[in-house]
Amino acid sequence: MSVIQLKGTKRESLGKGGARKARAAGNIPSVLYGHKETPVALAVGSRDFKAALRQHKGGNAIVNLNLDGTEITALVRDAQLDPITHDILHLDFQHISLTETIEVSVAVHLVGLAIGVKDGGGILEHIVREVEIRCLPTAIPQSLDIDVTRLNIGESVHASDIKVEGFTLITDPETTIATVVPPTVEDVAVVAGVAEPEVVGQKGKKEEAAAGDKDKKDKK
Repeated sequence: MSVIQLKGTKRESLGKGGARKARAAGNIPSVLYGHKETPVALAVGSRDFKAALRQHKGGNAIVNLNLDGTEITALVRDAQLDPITHDILHLDFQHISLTETIEVSVAVHLVGLAIGVKDGGGILEHIVREVEIRCLPTAIPQSLDIDVTRLNIGESVHASDIKVEGFTLITDPETTIATVVPPTVEDVAVVAGVAEPEVVGQKGKKEEAAAGDKDKKDKK
């Protein structure tokens, strides 16, 4: 488990105005909560946080937060991003203890090529991409692998197929993680018993020819 070293300062100016002021100074407005403590508004350096995060793999980043000289272990619970620039607008830190279990979401990776895809032309659908687990902060896995090699068309893997080591699975074991569905085929064949569509203008030409034949008979 890697721990991100980060410095933060308490924010005196709160609300939207305080958040804008923090961003203008190159900081990310944040909040620290947990351990039945009163939430604390703070700010962390944007560049420092992004640089530290590049060294972290997976989700659930744990930080050693130096808040005005006090060391606090915290989990990055949420990051609010700008929908256009993807800049970090706000961070939520949860104060945790390395000796107490916590609940987190962990990404699920599919491993292998399903036989139903390889031999049957099926499509592998990844339905659930994260599962909830409970474990010590020091035991949070970067991700969880689940083998889909054996899956044929119509078959699925479930949360119960995840190998549980060092954590407790909270997600319902019957939850479908991935399934192989039949290939999508366009039906271009003419349905039996349905007449072929007439070519544009064909009907008019038939009516015109019929009217011409009638005129010839009348003249005779």
